[in-house]
Amino acid sequence: MAFELKSVVPWGRSLEEYIKIFKLTDSDLNSSIISFGDGPASFNSEMTKLDKKVVSLDPIYQFTKAQLEQRIDETKETVIKQTRANQDNFVWKNIKNVDELEQIRMSAMANFIVDFEIGKEQQRYIYHQLPTPTKYEALEFDLGLSSHFLILYSQLGLDFHIQSISEMLRICKEIRIFPLLNLNAVKSEILEDIINHFNSDFIVTIESSDYEFQKNGNETLVIKRKKIN
Repeated sequence: MAFELKSVVPWGRSLEEYIKIFKLTDSDLNSSIISFGDGPASFNSEMTKLDKKVVSLDPIYQFTKAQLEQRIDETKETVIKQTRANQDNFVWKNIKNVDELEQIRMSAMANFIVDFEIGKEQQRYIYHQLPTPTKYEALEFDLGLSSHFLILYSQLGLDFHIQSISEMLRICKEIRIFPLLNLNAVKSEILEDIINHFNSDFIVTIESSDYEFQKNGNETLVIKRKKIN
């Protein structure tokens, strides 16, 4: 099935949010990172300005800068309006109110747009759709991230998630996935099966996050390779 831009609701997060979401240490930030489903986040742009190495993968990177700008303009007011109508569903701690949310999101997406074309040329923004295998070598990256994509979109199914996470683990020494809720803001119905699937061959833990916007959405799934003596 073709991936259509009209189905996309762009919503970008910042480097500061990624640091809180994944508890990224200085060591993490200096490692080689690949981030799945980044969309119009400014994570890559901000990291690149700090001379850090990040590759971002997302299906929306097949579209042009102008197409993405237009889609952001088409959807931003609707998203903010829906958020105002459902403010009680969120925790206003990391982000104080809807106005601040709008400022953070629009700033992040503006940074992304400015960086997008040069980032594509530099192979930092790669058009890719999981669970299709990536072009990268085994264990090419130290850390793989998924923010507000895997597990959250549980309707994609368990098989999709098993295949996608398996590909992430093929090319990464460690992966972190946030949040562990579904779109209804309850514990994802596929989480336990994912943990059970990878538990025997990997070290699988649930760790607290320094970020909470969805109520009770403050945990990260961490999967690491077992050390071979």
